[in-house]
Amino acid sequence: MPLRVRWFLWRARRLARRLDHAWGLEAATRRGDVAELLRLARGRRHVVELGTGPGWTTIALALADPERRVTTFDPVVHDHRDAYAALASDAAARIEWVTAPGVDARGDGVELLFVDSTHEREPTVAEFQAWRPRLAPGAVVAFHDYDHPEFPGVRAAVEALGLAGELRGGMWITHV
Repeated sequence: MPLRVRWFLWRARRLARRLDHAWGLEAATRRGDVAELLRLARGRRHVVELGTGPGWTTIALALADPERRVTTFDPVVHDHRDAYAALASDAAARIEWVTAPGVDARGDGVELLFVDSTHEREPTVAEFQAWRPRLAPGAVVAFHDYDHPEFPGVRAAVEALGLAGELRGGMWITHV
């Protein structure tokens, strides 16, 4: 994981504790999954994330590559997101924060799609179907929390979609 990303994540955790933002600490993508996601993102300039949460993964994706644009969708602007983004203002300038559900797909040529939103079967299926025609050839799709016991809808969605792939950390990875 790039030093800039590690430094940001350390500062974000410290800020969350100072702000007593327990949900941010709980909802943030685990460090190992962030590292794997950054490996998958290497060389990919157009990334979309569904489910912004506290914004840490979004910011990490932007920090890891100064040429990368990240668009993130969430119908809710969660507490303290702007404070976390201020920790990496140079990267935040390359992030488009969209206050909308993941099915509101827009843009083309997406090289990496990170699905980490409702964790329910039907909405996850609908999001993937909305984004599929917008994916670049050879794009990678990562479904977060695939085997998480509290989120069986992610695995159910992947199975319903019939997507071949592999489990890496807490993500199901497929190439389209």
